[in-house]
Amino acid sequence: MKKLFIAFVLIAGFSFSSQAQEIADNALGIRLGDNDGFGAEISYQRALGGNNRLELDLGLRDGRNYDGFKLAGLYQWVWNIDGGFNWYAGVGGGLASYDYNDGPFRDENDTFVFAAGDIGIEYNFDIPLLISLDFRPEFAFGDYNDDLDFDIALGLRYQF
Repeated sequence: MKKLFIAFVLIAGFSFSSQAQEIADNALGIRLGDNDGFGAEISYQRALGGNNRLELDLGLRDGRNYDGFKLAGLYQWVWNIDGGFNWYAGVGGGLASYDYNDGPFRDENDTFVFAAGDIGIEYNFDIPLLISLDFRPEFAFGDYNDDLDFDIALGLRYQF
């Protein structure tokens, strides 16, 4: 009985992990959100295999005391939950340049690199539309921006 139970668990696990993936070869759209201001990014995804893809984001950031741009690149793994629902996780990094303005006598610029993780959920519609919600912790390595930020964003992408 114990061997039968173990065999059942293994077969169920393999069938769950081998569900068909339907990620598009390319997806282009926008990603909106930020941790303490507003950020809009142009987002491009390129499939690299059955369940892997590369995501590149170029965007503008605007907060109460700063504005700037950010370029991020992430390698992602995608797993099917059910039907058009997928969840994904990834790692990557990028480059950013911010202009900080903390008052009338302090105006600083900082260009820095950052490391990022990514976890999210997405829905792939029957039409070529992909909607996603993700959480991206980012650790920056710069003079003025050397902290941990939590970027939460909503993405809308056209798949082709």
